[in-house]
Amino acid sequence: MSTSQTQTAASGAGDVFEIVEVGIGGARMPVFKHTPASLRDLWELSAGHGDAAYLVYDDERLSYKEAHAQVASLASWLRDECRVRKGDRVAIGMRNFPEWAISFWATAALGAVAVPLNAWWSGPELDYALRDSASVVLIADGERLERLGPYQRDLDLRSVVAVRSTAPPGGAVPFDELVAADVGGLPAADIQPDDTALIMYTSGTTGRPKGAVATHRNICAQVMNIMWMAAAAADPTAAPATSAPCTLLTFPLFHVGGLHSFLIPYTAIGGKVVLLYKWDAPSALRLVAAEGVTAIAGVPTTMFQLLDEAKRQGVTLDSLAGVASGATLVPAQLVRRIDAELGSKAAPSNAYGLTETAGAAVINVGASCVSHPDSVGRPISPVMAVSIRDPGGAEVTTGEVGEIWLRGPTVFSGYWRNPEATSEALVEGWFRTGDLGRVDPDGFLYVVDRIKDVVIRGGENVYAAEVEAALYEHPAVAEVAVVGVPDDVLGEVVAAVVRLRDGAAASDAELRDHVRARLAAFKVPAIVELSDGELPRNAAGKVLKGQLRRGLADRHGGHPGDA
Repeated sequence: MSTSQTQTAASGAGDVFEIVEVGIGGARMPVFKHTPASLRDLWELSAGHGDAAYLVYDDERLSYKEAHAQVASLASWLRDECRVRKGDRVAIGMRNFPEWAISFWATAALGAVAVPLNAWWSGPELDYALRDSASVVLIADGERLERLGPYQRDLDLRSVVAVRSTAPPGGAVPFDELVAADVGGLPAADIQPDDTALIMYTSGTTGRPKGAVATHRNICAQVMNIMWMAAAAADPTAAPATSAPCTLLTFPLFHVGGLHSFLIPYTAIGGKVVLLYKWDAPSALRLVAAEGVTAIAGVPTTMFQLLDEAKRQGVTLDSLAGVASGATLVPAQLVRRIDAELGSKAAPSNAYGLTETAGAAVINVGASCVSHPDSVGRPISPVMAVSIRDPGGAEVTTGEVGEIWLRGPTVFSGYWRNPEATSEALVEGWFRTGDLGRVDPDGFLYVVDRIKDVVIRGGENVYAAEVEAALYEHPAVAEVAVVGVPDDVLGEVVAAVVRLRDGAAASDAELRDHVRARLAAFKVPAIVELSDGELPRNAAGKVLKGQLRRGLADRHGGHPGDA
């Protein structure tokens, strides 16, 4: 069965949310008629916010006017000195610094393609993404540049820009020098809605990340979805806001949760974005009060910690109007705590979406979230749809479990240079998520399980095949299976069951160090169990991971600890 959002906000002809039907990728589907044509158009509209605060980081503050000057200066340098043209890839690798946003908007305004790099990646992982995307410019902070040190010489880059680096590599250009010029405005660019705007890497079951390609239409459509959802949820009797909306960004900007759900839409409405280098509950609580934060979101772990810290300090979080959680399964307990401890003044919300859908495609907010805390909600807007399908692609009956398929203008155009994966994921405009779910008679979606063999650790996807491949590189390993084990803090942690070769020796600590040298820290198994015998398999020879998972959960579930 399929469902689309009930239209509780205006969507008639002549309205800002007027809906028309257009062809996208060979399929006809509804879209909001007045969606900005490109990210450049959206950015240029934000210039009207002038001296209003835009980016806040520690004691640094950047207004919209100042940000526009910096974006124009950087875009001009990219065009003139690096010969960056429409379609060229510009990689951005850094923590949540103001420079991340400036780099993104400068790239998008040229019609070039932004390639966010996961700041947690190791040197080999960063190197792979740069090569796979064929990026021509790298804009990165000191830590990322250090990790890339052994690989940078062989990269085919036109330029490297160093951000907040005390020891930039030879030939790197300091970021501050590139944004100081007064160039008067953006360079000219011809950008169409279906031009590629972004390649965001997401882990693949083959052990290599896949680049999800998003167009300007995809991302701008998500902005309209969020605006429609906000209009539909607004209380018409409430007094007008006396200040601009403000968010404390806890999600990384290389993640759809940070970029698509907060930085871009808050830019569109003239909001203030407060950046954190690293999550810290006391610091977050202080910033909520000091900056008048109206909305905050994060993985369940961070939101639990924020509530705990507020309770410990006796702080009421009066400025908050919304507290959201997502990127992993959200416990119903968290929804109830948000509603109870904030006195129903701040609307709790949960959402479901993927990198391939430019963020949330389904959302549950406010009273419906409280009454259906186990559900991720309904489609975020009338232009999005959910369908539950059986393995053959046929719709199942209401309430039956099947694969979740999503459709709408935010659905990506495919995987970068991977036509086989694209054809498997996209079917006549529908995206096959690989997740299992059901929809109740009222249209609420419940995510039941995951088809894909993925561990979601604190909101970050860790695919078993990638960790297994790293462990198999150890000469003592004969057989390995990686699964997720429930954890009260992170949701899940990575666990590995390993059988060593006859006569070989290796400790659990040695095996973790082996993985740590090859993969990002969050992918390192928190649990490594050495098996005396062969791993259990079915008649087809496949490892019975369900059996392993249950045993590990019995022995370690709850608080297995970090690697």
